[in-house]
Amino acid sequence: QAQLVESGGGSVQAGGSLRLSCAASGYTFNTYCMAWFRQAPGKERARIAAINSDLTTISADSVKGRFTISLDNAKTTMYLQMNSLTPEDTAMYYCAARSESTCYRTANFYPYWGQGTQVTVSS
Repeated sequence: QAQLVESGGGSVQAGGSLRLSCAASGYTFNTYCMAWFRQAPGKERARIAAINSDLTTISADSVKGRFTISLDNAKTTMYLQMNSLTPEDTAMYYCAARSESTCYRTANFYPYWGQGTQVTVSS
């Protein structure tokens, strides 16, 4: 059973940076998509970035140019480097994975989820 564990969240002032990590274990997928979602209070969970086994990346317009998704060389840890943070980035951030390389936008296509890590940006 795949397990995903996020870390790296915290509180930061606007304009600051954070790097989130998602450590994956318990599975060996030849093809996969790993993604970062976030959910603010009262809002739907939304995908903000994704990377697949071809190393193709996708970023939401809201974070393009500020957030960078990447994988380590072993392909077991996914990162989200977040720069120029604003209060609108405040949310719970989740990593998710699926065993096919198509990176869908919708959360229900991802069967594997981490527990989430909180990011709070103050003005």
